[in-house]
Amino acid sequence: MIQVETVAALRRRRRQWREAGESVALVPTMGNLHAGHLRLVERARELADRVVVSIFVNPMQFGANEDIDAYPRTLDQDREKLEALDTDLLFAPPVEEVYQREPAQETRVQVPGLSERLCGIFRPGHFTGVATVVCKLFNMVQPEVAVFGRKDYQQLLVIRRLVEDLCLPVKIEGVDTVREADGLALSSRNGYLSREERSRAPAIYATLRHLAEEIRGGAGDYRGLERAGLARLAGAGLRPDYLEICRAADLEPAQAGERRLVILAAAWLGRARLIDNLLLTLE
Repeated sequence: MIQVETVAALRRRRRQWREAGESVALVPTMGNLHAGHLRLVERARELADRVVVSIFVNPMQFGANEDIDAYPRTLDQDREKLEALDTDLLFAPPVEEVYQREPAQETRVQVPGLSERLCGIFRPGHFTGVATVVCKLFNMVQPEVAVFGRKDYQQLLVIRRLVEDLCLPVKIEGVDTVREADGLALSSRNGYLSREERSRAPAIYATLRHLAEEIRGGAGDYRGLERAGLARLAGAGLRPDYLEICRAADLEPAQAGERRLVILAAAWLGRARLIDNLLLTLE
């Protein structure tokens, strides 16, 4: 596996692959890789001749009260995991390689509407940071396909909209969430959980599954189900930011009779903010 830190070195390698007629899949990450990330890399290997993984802790997507310095950085361990999967190239740029100017002077990419709901309410500016860095990475790597996890469902829709609106020649592939045996979605932030908090964390997915069964059974009062779900999370010792039943296509509040739904939740346990979702197709 090759590791590069500059756009110039990345583009030299990309040029060689293009001249050889080889396609490229990109897996953007912030590092601290777990089995969920590695599943994305495996899927990327199925979709293209070459696989590029980026590791970049993006300062633009952290808010004023979010401690970017505390985000775990495990580059040596990440490199070993990627080498074991025969990753072709690791792109691990420093901040100054990605952002040339002071944050207030940087060009930004905004995806209105989708970015302003759910996590966008509680993390203002977050999805602008995501959209900006993803757009930059697409321009740097120039992949034919990019692979993202469905655990960050809102992020996935934001990126799909970005690609559509800016006419970018990149196919976006979503990969199902990888979970622990008790249902907890894998996340880099799970490492923040104490043993006691970890025992409570599966309540998020259990609540989503419970609501899905209620809906499959004919329950149509989605706002009432949301209130019940929030109470269930609070009763399990979590501090929910939101729990909503939305249209899967655009995250607008779902109404009775719609067939493609997604139930999304975000909740705090100690200093860990956990998110999850469950897609639901009704007959």
